[in-house]
Amino acid sequence: MNTAVVADRPVTRRRRVRQFVPPQHGAWAMLLLPYTVGVALAGPRWPHLPLLGAWLTGYLLSYYAFQAIKSRRPSRFTPQLLVYGLLAAPLAATVALARPAVLWYAPGYAALLAVNAGYAWHRRERALLNDLASVAQSCLLVFVAATIAGVSVTRVTPAFAVLLLYLFGTVLYVKTMIRQRGDSRFLRLSIGYHVLALTAVVWLLDVLLGPVFLLLLLRAALLPARRLRPVQVGMIEIGCCLVVLAGVLATL
Repeated sequence: MNTAVVADRPVTRRRRVRQFVPPQHGAWAMLLLPYTVGVALAGPRWPHLPLLGAWLTGYLLSYYAFQAIKSRRPSRFTPQLLVYGLLAAPLAATVALARPAVLWYAPGYAALLAVNAGYAWHRRERALLNDLASVAQSCLLVFVAATIAGVSVTRVTPAFAVLLLYLFGTVLYVKTMIRQRGDSRFLRLSIGYHVLALTAVVWLLDVLLGPVFLLLLLRAALLPARRLRPVQVGMIEIGCCLVVLAGVLATL
């Protein structure tokens, strides 16, 4: 057997995988954290399983849809759109049939996705408002999970607020570490936001979450001075994500 052909097979497989997996490693924490919090606080129900599948495949579908919009060449992403569309549709339908009340969230998601689509069309997907729209989509999943479990949304509203504050702060912080590195005005914006988030959490939600948001403030203030690689930034943020998860589940 031709050894060159054998050696080329793993490379070919990796290329195929990359075609269907976005290079957005930080997005997975933003996707999974609100789902985990919502299910844990509301109590697990069987429709939460297809919800997870619909949520993840829906994200992948939207990612490639926005790539198609941005490139103005949708045919380049037809395989991804077909695969993820065919996976997401029956999963989403299963959730909607099991708990029709979740359809009340459809207009909100449609509006937020329209914001994403608009920024993709103008090739400004790194804009702060676009990031905030994506964060809001993720945090809304806390309410969806509660609705599936038949739990009042007021039960999980404090958790929704905490995750919204955390994830939008993460958007600002990560920009200071990568795309806005060295921009003193953006760094001040990030630090100022984290101070306000800490204050809001302590005064309006639960003082026991203060140490969690103090830690987030310290990482936003101190780490931009260090030259960390993106993978290091990502690993630190996974740790912060777990701390936030533990704090929310322990106090709310």
